[in-house]
Amino acid sequence: MLTLGIDTSNYATSLAVYDSDAKEVVCDIKKFLPVKQGQLGLRQSDALFHHTVALPQLLRQLAEKVDLTQIAAVGVSEKPRPVDGSYMPCFLAGVSAAQAFCLPRQLPLIYTTHQQGHIAAALYATKEPKLLQQPVLVFHISGGTTDLLLCEGLQVLETVGTSSDLYAGQAVDRVGVALGMEFPAGAQVSALAAECTEKVAKPKVSVKGTNCSLSGLENQCKKLQTEGKSPAYICKFCLLAIGEIVLKMIASAHEKYPGLPVVCAGGVMSSNIIREQVQRKLPEVFFVDGKFSSDNAIGVAWIAGQEATSWQKSSVSVP
Repeated sequence: MLTLGIDTSNYATSLAVYDSDAKEVVCDIKKFLPVKQGQLGLRQSDALFHHTVALPQLLRQLAEKVDLTQIAAVGVSEKPRPVDGSYMPCFLAGVSAAQAFCLPRQLPLIYTTHQQGHIAAALYATKEPKLLQQPVLVFHISGGTTDLLLCEGLQVLETVGTSSDLYAGQAVDRVGVALGMEFPAGAQVSALAAECTEKVAKPKVSVKGTNCSLSGLENQCKKLQTEGKSPAYICKFCLLAIGEIVLKMIASAHEKYPGLPVVCAGGVMSSNIIREQVQRKLPEVFFVDGKFSSDNAIGVAWIAGQEATSWQKSSVSVP
């Protein structure tokens, strides 16, 4: 059975098709929203417009790779997180496209959230089915979240820790844009950081228990720039600081939840520098390929496949 996933986040328009019989992702495509040089994102009205324009184009591309007449169910992220009051207009584009796709075909439509899509993609990519059947600590670190979550399956039981100001992805993007990169800058920052061969000074990080502050990191990077440090040095410094924050937050979380597995999701966590830094001290922490970490519809398609297969009518609605 094939299921289609649609995600229209604040960064990218994404589609994916999942085969629940083969238990594999058939294909996925993504298009980043256009942002003018020097800007740190888009207004929601502009994001909504760009998603609306991109979706038909991406569906056309998807149809060249997959027989869309074989789609049995559709999943769509309708809001950022599975909490009351969570809302961003950009997700309306995906919901509208999903409803338009399902209605004439009388297909079930499964509503989920962007964050649950990230969680699902990461858990799926670990290839450890047991992680879906037990409590797990999931780090969701991206442009809109720096959340350490207690999850059981796809249900978020508790936000164990978060940031009090900037999100990690925001800090990375601000550093990248200040260095002349395009937004979002995460992939460019990671690539440039990998070129740094200098020994980087130890960053000062602000972590209290399981919560952190990231505004200080942005200020430290600005100071390094005024001191004439190379862009590669600054990028590596930024990512190492985030890695150190991750380590400290995990340590504090394990005081409350000793021994729980930790899975990392979100675009920031696709950084090899962060991965190597964390796994050097905590090799048991799960990181997954960047394809499954960054914004995509893979997790949304997987959720649709699970829901449609199990016929959980309470979770399925037909538009």
